[in-house]
Amino acid sequence: MKKMIIASTSTLYRSNYLEYLLPTLSTFFANGSTILFIPYARPGGISYNSYTNLVQQAFSSIDITVKGIHEYENPREALKNSKGIFTGGGNTFELVNQLYKNDILKPLKEVIEQGVPYLGTSAGSNICGVNMKNTNDMPIVYPPSFKTLGCIPFNINAHYLDPIEGNTHMGETRETRIKEFHVCNETAVLGLREGSWLEVIDQTITLKGNYTARLFEKNKKPVELAVGEILLPK
Repeated sequence: MKKMIIASTSTLYRSNYLEYLLPTLSTFFANGSTILFIPYARPGGISYNSYTNLVQQAFSSIDITVKGIHEYENPREALKNSKGIFTGGGNTFELVNQLYKNDILKPLKEVIEQGVPYLGTSAGSNICGVNMKNTNDMPIVYPPSFKTLGCIPFNINAHYLDPIEGNTHMGETRETRIKEFHVCNETAVLGLREGSWLEVIDQTITLKGNYTARLFEKNKKPVELAVGEILLPK
């Protein structure tokens, strides 16, 4: 039975890393005193060790130990023996590239479906969908495939932003880009705003947090989903 938290971001404005999620995570990871961290997305080019240390500082406040997957000689075995997993944000292209390079995309999906609690933020949430085509990141590397975990039946657009009335910026809005995606693709997309997350318990997907989310389906008008609403995209 899947048990997942899929969050738009790790850090809210003027808050510490994971601070807004820690009350939820203290019970989410209650069955394991050590979680496995996947630092492959490397935000800002941070090293794996520095990224893992940052995560450890946050989790220490709820008495959870963090160990990076890069510290293990066999990452597949590390996944198999994990009691909880966290994949952090950064660049989704590099994250997916490393998951394929280390041959752990399939094992990661398997342990999640077996019930190992999984937390993803930003890029770590993008990979939970059918594919990574709705990431906002620059393609700094070329992964072997855009196919990702498929643990939820739609894609995530993390850090979703609404148009700002009166803004003179002439670039594409998130909604415009998602509409462009749907010219060539069928997969539904959820625009997940900062401070909100999805709770996945087996096949039930519920919106949590402080904000509505915006669901886009091809040839349909976007729908605002309320906090507490269960997602049922076709």
